Amino acid sequence: MNRTRKSGFTLVEILIVVIILGILAAIVIPQFTNASQDARRNSLTSQLQTVRSQLELAKLQHRDTPSPKLIAGGATSWDDLTIKSDDAYTLTGTVQFGPYLNGPPVNSLNGGTMVLANTTATVDPAWDAAVTGGDADHGWVYFTNTGKIYATTKSGTHIYDESGVTDNSGN
Repeated sequence: MNRTRKSGFTLVEILIVVIILGILAAIVIPQFTNASQDARRNSLTSQLQTVRSQLELAKLQHRDTPSPKLIAGGATSWDDLTIKSDDAYTLTGTVQFGPYLNGPPVNSLNGGTMVLANTTATVDPAWDAAVTGGDADHGWVYFTNTGKIYATTKSGTHIYDESGVTDNSGN
């Protein structure tokens, strides 16, 4: 009996290759899904640093006073920072300062541009959900007592700083 063997892959060999590819895909794909969220966070961190430096510059050039509209919060919070003004944030006299921002910054985690002005609280993980109230329209929280601005998370219930998300557990 003379058998000739045809070249090719057996069903078992093909199944082994498919299983190996499936295992590799299960390991690699979750890393790519986290990459987009990491990119949004990194973008927001960079944007937060830029906004903070521009707010500090505006304050220095305006008699060490923060923007009145930023302190008030709401939809027009960024208006003082997107135009040229004098040293009292008015359009009269010599308008030599600004603009500090091209437009209202958009929070990359939730798409919000509005600012929630906080006049009483300090940064503490226990208050953040109560302060932002879960309002995703508010992309930013500005603390009038410290002059510091924070971003809000996608749900609007927590604040985001360069060190990460602050939540009620202190993380």
